[in-house]
Order: sequence, then C-alpha cells, then structure tokens
Amino acid sequence: MKKNIAIIMGGYSSEYQISLTSGNVVYETLDPSKYNAYRIHIFKEKWVYVDANNTEFPIDKNDFSVTIDHKKISFDCVFNAIHGSPGEDGYMQGYFKLLGIPHTSCDMYQASITFNKRDCLSVLKPYGIKTAVSYFLNLGDVINEDAIIEQVGLPCFVKANKAGSSFGVSKAHKKEDLQKAIETAFKEDDEIIIESFLDGTEVSVGVITYKGETKVLPITEIVSENDFFDYEAKYLGKSQEITPARLTPKEEAKVSSIAKKVYEVLKMKGFSRSEYIFKNGEPHLLEVNTIPGLTRASILPQQAAAAGITLVDLFDNAIQEALK
Repeated sequence: MKKNIAIIMGGYSSEYQISLTSGNVVYETLDPSKYNAYRIHIFKEKWVYVDANNTEFPIDKNDFSVTIDHKKISFDCVFNAIHGSPGEDGYMQGYFKLLGIPHTSCDMYQASITFNKRDCLSVLKPYGIKTAVSYFLNLGDVINEDAIIEQVGLPCFVKANKAGSSFGVSKAHKKEDLQKAIETAFKEDDEIIIESFLDGTEVSVGVITYKGETKVLPITEIVSENDFFDYEAKYLGKSQEITPARLTPKEEAKVSSIAKKVYEVLKMKGFSRSEYIFKNGEPHLLEVNTIPGLTRASILPQQAAAAGITLVDLFDNAIQEALK
C-alpha cells in the first residue's frame, strides 16, 4: 500500500523561496508507484496543502491532517524541505515528535543546536573541532569596534547567528565597515557572530544516513567569483562548485573524518552539509546545515550524484530511514 508523504516547504525566514524550489523538486522526484506525495506550504499566516491545480486546503494543526472532499488524509511520513525557521531550528521536529509522525530530518535538539552557529561551535570545540576565532553580540549590546578587531582581526565576517543561505552575512575589510555589517546581520537575527577571516580552500561536505550507515559524500570545493560565498555566489551562478574537490588525499581524508565525527558526535540523522575552510592544512568548521538545498543544482544532490546515488534513490532512502 502506498505511503502518504507530506513534503513541507516554505517557512518563516528569508529562505522560503529556496525552500519552495527544494520542496517541489522532492515532489516531482518521489516515485509515484510507492508514494502519494502532498505539497504542504508552511507560512506564518497559513499551513495549507496545495494540489496540482494550486488549490489550497487548510492543514488541521491538531493532528497534521488535511480534509479533501470530506475525506480526512493523514500522513505516514513528513519530508522536511524547510530551510530556516521553523523547519531547520527544531520547532517542526518537536511538533512531529509530539504527534508521533516520522520525518526525514534530525531530531529537535540537533536541529536547534546546529541552527545556532554560536552554540554548535561551542558544543563541538571540546571534541577538537577547529573553528575561526569569534566574537558574539546580542541586539542592544554596546558595540566596541576596537574590542572586536582586537579579538578577531581584519578582515572579518559578520553573520546573523541563526540564518542560512548567506542572509545577513557581510565581510568587513576595515573598521568603518563594521557598523553597517552589524546592522545588516541584526536585520536577520537578534544574535550575531563575528569571525576571523580564514584564507584558504573552502569545501562543503555532505554526510547522510544511507541504508543504515553514516556515509560521507564526495566533497565539493567552493570557488566564489565574489569576495566570499554569498547569496549571489550560491544561487545566481557567481561561483564554481567543483565535485570532487581538488584536495590532496591527506586533506580529503582529514576533512571527511572530521565531518563524519561532527555528524556522529551530534547524533545526527537524515541529511547534513557542513562547511570548512583549510588553514595551515587543517579544516576549520564554519557551520552545519541540517536541511541543505535539494534542488538539482544544489551541492548535496551534486555530491550524491558523484557517489552514484540518484535523486530518486536519495529521497527514497531518506523516507525509508525515517520510517524505520
């Protein structure tokens, strides 16, 4: 009997449009002989099922069901394709845990800790995971530019602490750039993280649970045409994404081992994609994404393809792992 799969997409953050694209790719890819796929749009003002004619049907939040033509439909599994809040920060994971509905993403704690860059890096440091030097600010804090520069140096990166897709990220080259960069970051979040600039090869490493085992996918090297891997570089073609990355065997083994360690230390499930920059031959962790982009051009699907895993297989495996 075919399983009913709710593909949740959209969300409450600046990433909602990218999420809709990811969700629609999942919808178009799932094997219709195995699954009844339902596109569920999650927005602050509405949770709705959207049918093939773009007709909307409200979701009953009491049990996450939908009624169509007087027939109530419940879901066997949720495929989480929401980038940002509330799909990547633990809220949806907690909700589905309470309802007892399996989902393809990691658990609530893992989602909330990885979505908070400051907390994630703090948790991983005792395990020997190297990171950039950082300085934290909360909205309303006194901004001491000299103290920031003394701590992290220049140039430095100013980032919204809980945001993805490079929203709220700026590179400050000189002291005069800091105020504007901080204002940009605070538009996305009330917490920011300022990090030292790491000059080296940037790579992205996909780690997934595949057929019951932790699997590190072929590594992608990021070469941005812009000053860094910003929104334009990620989504508007201003970068090269080279899979497999041009690393030495030693570098490849080192970053693969660290990425797997991060996944297992955090007790992750489902998809993950972590970003690293090599400094003096050592990979330094930038962040961990638990709902990475799933469009055909996205990094994780590229890596899966390089490993001989089709999109159909990648998405099917995610559902099968969730249903175990």
